[in-house]
Amino acid sequence: MSVWLPTASCTPEACLTDPAPTVALPRRVLRLAGCLVVLTVGVALLPPARLLPRGPRERLARCWARGLLGALGVAVRIVPGPAPAGRGGVLVVANHVSWLDIPLIAAARPGRSLAKTEVRDWPVLGRLLSRGGTVLLDRDRLRTLPATVAEVAAGLRAGDPVIVFPEGSTWCGRESGRFRPAFFEAAVRSGAAVQPVSIRYRLADGRPTSAPAFVGEDDLLTSLTRVVAVRGLVAELSFRPPVPAPPVDPARPWAARKELARAAQGAVEGIR
Repeated sequence: MSVWLPTASCTPEACLTDPAPTVALPRRVLRLAGCLVVLTVGVALLPPARLLPRGPRERLARCWARGLLGALGVAVRIVPGPAPAGRGGVLVVANHVSWLDIPLIAAARPGRSLAKTEVRDWPVLGRLLSRGGTVLLDRDRLRTLPATVAEVAAGLRAGDPVIVFPEGSTWCGRESGRFRPAFFEAAVRSGAAVQPVSIRYRLADGRPTSAPAFVGEDDLLTSLTRVVAVRGLVAELSFRPPVPAPPVDPARPWAARKELARAAQGAVEGIR
């Protein structure tokens, strides 16, 4: 068991039992083929995209992310609310349900993502993430955590949005984990604001669904085939008001990151 990875109570057997309407097999095959095409295009576009100024590069990333989600049959819905934090260094934090969360946030607010080192081994998508500026965290080597936090803080100081899932693991969406404070330290050090984001997955009729959840012993291929089978899958993204980094008390330097973690989790869960 990893010393970093929290233990989620969610498992495919217990949490992925919600009935959902499905599409026919030919539509599933077309979605899988479309997903592969979009991923391949993303890998091909990555080198020239790095040469673009930030604005055009972010627009291209949004278009690509929406294209990927569309190919998978996932509709994106941004819930009306406070506008996302402006350009520049901001720590974007969200609840974590699925590998779909990464392109979902990129469809509205592109940035560098924090991900586990294991994603490098994912077919095509792993190559795209590892070459696209993703900050990789080795969850089996806790001693590397301070250096990874420092890398995130450096990115925030450089004006990069950085996307972090502080629960440290994926949950089914009906259950959630505690926001771990470690990476909120990057916002404290850099003075960057924290942008809480709430992610929910629903069916076209508004019912919540756990079909996209990536939990337990699920593997990427199993999860992917389950996602492309769903008819009318809607991914909801809600941006909450940005939370400024609090001042640091020299006598209790750890308190600021814990305060930020509590405030961000409260915002994501809708606690006033």
